Amino acid sequence: MKILICSDTHRKDDNLRDVIMEQAPLDMLIHLGDAEGSDPLIAGWVNEGCELAMVMGNNDFFSALEREIELELGPHRILLTHGHYYNVSLGVDYLREEAIERGCDIAMYGHTHRPYLEYGDQVTILNPGSLSYPRQEGRRPSYMILEMGEDWVPHFHTYYL
Repeated sequence: MKILICSDTHRKDDNLRDVIMEQAPLDMLIHLGDAEGSDPLIAGWVNEGCELAMVMGNNDFFSALEREIELELGPHRILLTHGHYYNVSLGVDYLREEAIERGCDIAMYGHTHRPYLEYGDQVTILNPGSLSYPRQEGRRPSYMILEMGEDWVPHFHTYYL
């Protein structure tokens, strides 16, 4: 299974379209918020059979997207959120606690525009960064790919443009 994880594209979609074409075929695309109205367009950019899981970000005004999604993939329970309700700009402690409380072993968030990957005893926490407005040192647009085989062991890879 190959899953593209992205966030904070802010309707500047060229990089996202390029990444989708480069990484295809995909089994799933996860967008962690702030698509700013591009969410209906994304379905037309992915290959047939690619599932979409998208949550609303703090800049997705008037969006019909869910605020959060709890997704089950094999034995994994995954919390998808933009992260601003968990104060992720100050750290991931609150998000970690919430994921553990909900029985999630993976939590994905956006909002900070900085890639992040933490393997913990109880929960793995990640942020793919931003494909449009990166804020980490070097300011390179980023995204993640999650690959899982028949053993359902998750392998996360961070990519930079």
